[in-house]
Amino acid sequence: MDREQAVDRLEALVDRVANETMPVPVREVWAFGDVALGLDPVERLDVYLTKDVIMGGDADAAAAFEAEYGVKGVGTSVRAAWAEAHPDRVRASDNGYAAPEQCLAAELVADHEPIHLEVCNASFEDNVRQRLTGALARDAYEEVLDPRGVCLWVDGTRDEEAFDRLRDASFAMPTLVDALGMLGADEDAAREAAATITRERAEQEGASVRGDMV
Repeated sequence: MDREQAVDRLEALVDRVANETMPVPVREVWAFGDVALGLDPVERLDVYLTKDVIMGGDADAAAAFEAEYGVKGVGTSVRAAWAEAHPDRVRASDNGYAAPEQCLAAELVADHEPIHLEVCNASFEDNVRQRLTGALARDAYEEVLDPRGVCLWVDGTRDEEAFDRLRDASFAMPTLVDALGMLGADEDAAREAAATITRERAEQEGASVRGDMV
């Protein structure tokens, strides 16, 4: 998509998070990747969502939903009211429990859209550091998260200036190798991680999602 279209799509996504009931509470929305770097066109739109846990839970709703649809965890993993209103968008993990990240993807992104969602309970900056530390310890560079992000919305507050700067491509971002180096990766590891991220992004098609817990 061209740059204007990509930023419009980000605005629409943030509007929905801010104004509609999501499968789980969302605390932060960030953009990273091509759109944060000022590229035009934007080959893939990368979005990071920080989610909160559901407090209390609803055992009755969970039992009723599982009996009707065979999916566990409604009322605890995802909101019961959302699931009851949108049973067609409920997605389950391999163990049969409602998967928050997949439900968010089903709610926010169409299958054909070149959009990748990262969903985690931790903030973007904390998760960037956690994943880099783990990846460097295990040489698991596919786990690295591109740290060059822009915060768009947090705790109900939208950053209009961030959207304006995305439209103007005015964020000054380092190369991915340099960004990873600033976070503690040595040059060889940073280069290998950057190559892995670039390769994996090139292989993605349509909508994709990754869930993470820290």
